[in-house]
Amino acid sequence: MDAAHPSLLHRPWLALYPPGVPAEIDTSAAPTLVHLIDEAAARHGDREQAVFLGRSYTYGRIDRAGRELAAWLAARGIGPGARVAIMMPNVPQYAPAVFGVLRAGAAVVNVNPLFTARELRMQLEDADVAAIVVLENFAATLAVAMAGLAPMRVLVAAVGDWLGPVKGPVANFVLRRVKKAVRPWAIEGAVRFDAALKEGARLAFTPPAIGPRDVALLQYTGGTTGTSKGAMLTHANVVHAVLAAQAWIAPAFAGGRRVDNPTMACVLPLYHIYALVACLLLGLRLGARNVLVPNPRDLDALVRDLARHPPNLFPAVNTLYNALLDHPGFGRIDFTGLRVANSGGMAVQRGVAERWLARTGCPIVEGWGLTEATAGVTCNRVDVREFGGTVGIPFPGCEIGVRDVLGRPLPVGEPGEVVVRGPQLMAGYWRRPVETAHAFTADGWLRTGDIGVIDAKGELRIVDRMKDMIIVSGFNVYPNEIEEVATLHPGVSEAAAIGVADDRSGEAVKLFVVRRDPALAEGELAAFLRERLTGYKRPRHYAFVESLPKTPVGKILRRALREAGPAR
Repeated sequence: MDAAHPSLLHRPWLALYPPGVPAEIDTSAAPTLVHLIDEAAARHGDREQAVFLGRSYTYGRIDRAGRELAAWLAARGIGPGARVAIMMPNVPQYAPAVFGVLRAGAAVVNVNPLFTARELRMQLEDADVAAIVVLENFAATLAVAMAGLAPMRVLVAAVGDWLGPVKGPVANFVLRRVKKAVRPWAIEGAVRFDAALKEGARLAFTPPAIGPRDVALLQYTGGTTGTSKGAMLTHANVVHAVLAAQAWIAPAFAGGRRVDNPTMACVLPLYHIYALVACLLLGLRLGARNVLVPNPRDLDALVRDLARHPPNLFPAVNTLYNALLDHPGFGRIDFTGLRVANSGGMAVQRGVAERWLARTGCPIVEGWGLTEATAGVTCNRVDVREFGGTVGIPFPGCEIGVRDVLGRPLPVGEPGEVVVRGPQLMAGYWRRPVETAHAFTADGWLRTGDIGVIDAKGELRIVDRMKDMIIVSGFNVYPNEIEEVATLHPGVSEAAAIGVADDRSGEAVKLFVVRRDPALAEGELAAFLRERLTGYKRPRHYAFVESLPKTPVGKILRRALREAGPAR
């Protein structure tokens, strides 16, 4: 494209696009996710869609299970306009659960399976879910969270259910009786997931009319305010994100580098928008086999999986790349077929990027995005091997800009709030019109809350965050929530949470506490929070202080706490 072309005046990054990558994405052939699922089933029916604990599952089997679930849901009046939660780690039932909900015309509500009952209840109540698919390991938490909520259909899956007639019962027995990973639970009317599929296979199913503007995902995020809210991501939003990602990585498979049925290391949790798009849904387009890793913290098991199934695609975060590099078994993994190692969720450290390239021969391709923009907004080129410290340039169809505090566009090189525009932007926050209006500028750009700089070539560098959000291993943690829960303890008068640097997770939570009870000890407070907060939200450092710095109107100055010194 000529440098004088009008498009380059507003989108200079187009001049950096690799050959063959389009400036825009045409979604007319696949306007909804159901179209993508249908096409994948037709093209890749006999290929492996997933591998889990030594057993494989074809696209055909996963698609049939999705259709059976859709029929079961429809028979109970759960369809267009309804919301169905999925509360599972990376297990083979995840894909058919997603596909079944979408085929029924309902919206998927992804739930972190490690949520406490308090956190789970808040999300289920806000989303007003009609049904939930839960792994039995977490059914006890669900039973507590459901108390007092409107009735919902409950489908319960087990890890061993899809592992065959011999290995499956053994796996379930070990998890239930030996490892005690399944706590006792009782939910009236709960149905086994496989029983629902068996019933659905006997039912007639008429697919409902589904349009591009219908909500496909109600994906919960803290946004920029820290208040948990559901981003309404439409079929059009998600399809665009998937097709843009496919176009972006295409150069890595060009020429003689093509791979049929490529292996995807599905290490990141599928309930997170990054993995859902980059692993499960992008995998549909590529005909990929997802190696499902239910617990990425078990590095020994992860290394064994990667050694058995050498990856061609590896979506991860900086902390995971770093942990793998330090593992003694890393050398056993064959990376000669690795085409794309992409990273998001948190900044990639130069040392990690350089070590990874030296050890594997494949660069880490850093990108940036947010839930409200259906995961990816910018990314570095897959053929660039040097670590530049930027998060790259916008995906096809996306635009970025930088604004000052008054919302005015800033020139090249000036730091300001990054704003985004494009077909992947959410329809809004679920039942929150005021916060939706605040999330967008008057001229329709999404306000991200991140401070960044765009250079003359259109490359974006993230330099800071506008709010006090803490990022622990790629997950957003919001001080307001931590402080609110901490002050529920009768021995706590005031509390303030900040993020501090951490070698393993990028950042960790540090909690400053003003005691109400002088005898309150760190162990007691930590135990209290452990029952009420998911693991990555729990403080790793504590400081008991006499008072907290505040503004004249009484607002706690977290900035002053961050500037005060090291973690302890």
